[in-house]
Amino acid sequence: MESATSKTVLYRDSYKAVAFSRGHEMYMDRPLEDGGNNTAPTPVEYLLSAIGGCVSMTLRVFALHKGWDLGEITVNVIQTKQLTESGIITTIVEEVSFEKQVTDKQKEKLIVMAGKCPVAQLLKKETSIKTKII
Repeated sequence: MESATSKTVLYRDSYKAVAFSRGHEMYMDRPLEDGGNNTAPTPVEYLLSAIGGCVSMTLRVFALHKGWDLGEITVNVIQTKQLTESGIITTIVEEVSFEKQVTDKQKEKLIVMAGKCPVAQLLKKETSIKTKII
């Protein structure tokens, strides 16, 4: 099984953080209105971007396997929150578009495949998170 790791360090005097993964650096911060300096995306924005990246890559792999030329794939990922009597309901909407035309039959298959991206699967299935202070 494939394992992924990430290490995140929060700066001493702000909400700015840097995450390290496979030699890459990703910066995070909070918006000005939340006490941050707005120097980078928030962790939630990274999560939404990860979903979009994963969905588009999953669709590309599937399309190449089928011999379909989709051209550029765009995935707009939107988080919405709705206050209900039982609490806040959070919904993530993926809006997928393609540079090239796709048939209705292809759309049906592509929607199914979009739901199979590993990042979406992490969120949809029960994922255990264990926190340790070391």
